[in-house]
Order: sequence, then C-alpha cells, then structure tokens
Amino acid sequence: MMLTEKVAGRIPVLECLKAGKRKPHRLYVLEGAPGLDEIQRAAPGVPVVSMPRRELDQILPGAVHQGVILEADPLPVLKFESWLDHDHPSDAIVVVLDGVEDPRNFGAIVRSAAATGAQAVMFAKDRAAPISPVSVKSAAGAMEYLDLVQATNLARALDAMKEKGFWIAELDEAAPQTIWDADLSGRIALVIGSEGKGVRRLVSEHCDLHLRIPLTGPITSLNASVSAAIALAECLRQRLK
Repeated sequence: MMLTEKVAGRIPVLECLKAGKRKPHRLYVLEGAPGLDEIQRAAPGVPVVSMPRRELDQILPGAVHQGVILEADPLPVLKFESWLDHDHPSDAIVVVLDGVEDPRNFGAIVRSAAATGAQAVMFAKDRAAPISPVSVKSAAGAMEYLDLVQATNLARALDAMKEKGFWIAELDEAAPQTIWDADLSGRIALVIGSEGKGVRRLVSEHCDLHLRIPLTGPITSLNASVSAAIALAECLRQRLK
C-alpha cells in the first residue's frame, strides 16, 4: 500500500507543489472556492477532486484547510549519518532541537530556519514533535525547502558535527555571553531546548558556546520558536554584514 501524507492550507500546499521535493498524487478542493487558480496551475497532471465542505473536512479532521488539501508522498526525513556525509557550506546554519515537542513550535522554528537560510533542522528520534499536518501547516511550506534530519543520539551527533567544522551554540537564558557578542559567522549548529526545561545537561555539555538573548523587560523568558528566530536572525546578520 502506497504511503502518503495530507498537506492542508493554501500556502503549505502551494509551496509543496512549487518545491517539487515530493510527488503529489491528488488535490482535493472545496466546491466553488475562489482563489485556487495558482495552486491548480502549480499541479499540472495532478488529479483534482472537487467536493462539498463536509466531505473535505472529513479527509483531515480538525485541519484548517482553507478549501484545499494535497495528498503527496511523505516528507523525507534524513538519517543523521547520511546527512553528515553531504557537502556543507562553510557558513552552514543548522538548528538542533532538544525536546521541542509542541508541533506548532516545531513548525514555527522550521519556518524561521528556512527564512534565514539554514540548511537543516535536526531533532532526536525521541522527545521531539512529530512531523504532522499541524507542524507542516505552522511551517507555512518551509519544510519543503530544507533538510529534516533525525539523530538517534543528539550528544554524539554534536560531536560528529564538530569534526566537520561546526561550532555548537546552545541558547541558555542563564549564560553569561550574549548572542550579540559571539562569532556566529562560520558553520554553526544552534541548539534550542524545550520550554521550561531548556537544553538537557548531557547535550549542553557537548556545546562549545552557551549564549543568551539579552532581555530588559518584565518578561524574562521567550517561547522556544521566538528564541530560535532571534538567534537565526543574528546568524544571518553576521553573514550579510
């Protein structure tokens, strides 16, 4: 039996079709829905099934589909060992997620990573948000444009990345050094921990840099996806200056 995934929402569906990372099989659209011309032009030869809202809702219950659902091959997830053997740019940015289990946070981090030119988002086999319709929708199509990498053991993976010339930078709200003061211009792996718990001690011990985002307001912590976006923006700034 062919394994497929459902992609819901106009932007995720359009980006999936434009990226060409995976094969589309069927496009389900809401009868009479306006504004779907660009999506259908991006899917030449893909069967289009028009149906009433009740039937479309049943294809992916609970999804905010905006009148369109795409059935496509699953997103490819690379094993760490095979990904590490690829050629990596001298200024590659990789986001490493340690215990980020909320699918909306996961998707939002992937979106920021793709927007700032990161090559990959890495996560552990366990204690990680699944790639699901919710995370794909939150990523707004970004999962189609970078590598998704799964590691069995994050601590060992970080050591292997060091041998490839990566510096490992952990975000830690208690760290003495700020992200503004660190050199993030080379090959960098940004390690983002879960909300509340942060990066696990065993993983933290394998990091070269421990950095904080300076905050001056009454709120002393940030959402994991917001922290990732700020750190990624700093990585990009240092590459553009």
